[in-house]
Amino acid sequence: MPPFKALTLHLLLIASLIGFDQVLAAGDLTRRTQSLPDLRFGSEESDYAVSQKEYQLETGVAYQLKVIADGQKECAFQAPEFSQAIFLRKVEAGGVEIKAVTLVELEFEEAGEAEIFFLPIKPGRFPFYCKGLQNKGMEGSFVVK
Repeated sequence: MPPFKALTLHLLLIASLIGFDQVLAAGDLTRRTQSLPDLRFGSEESDYAVSQKEYQLETGVAYQLKVIADGQKECAFQAPEFSQAIFLRKVEAGGVEIKAVTLVELEFEEAGEAEIFFLPIKPGRFPFYCKGLQNKGMEGSFVVK
């Protein structure tokens, strides 16, 4: 091995051992989440209400979203295309952490809440809805840039 190449490799090894590699890697992006406004299904005014019709997101930014159903209507929250465009870190519901590769549905048969921790990895406009209640206005979209 040429002396310059060997010296370069040794310097890189030493730099990584003393922490210079942390200059480029600022930490685990999935651990520093930005809280989004809660997504509420149902309200005092209307059992078909949706609190947010659109969320503006960016790829590479970690988010947490609390989904809340008031229990007036059964709600099977789905966002199938969005689920394929994110890295799902976990879902928390009822004191339980659920770790999965993808999220198919959050079904609320009565009042409840779940919190989703995710990282968008693909840009686009992705619909979300309560299955079967889209025509009643229980829908919206995630816009990822």
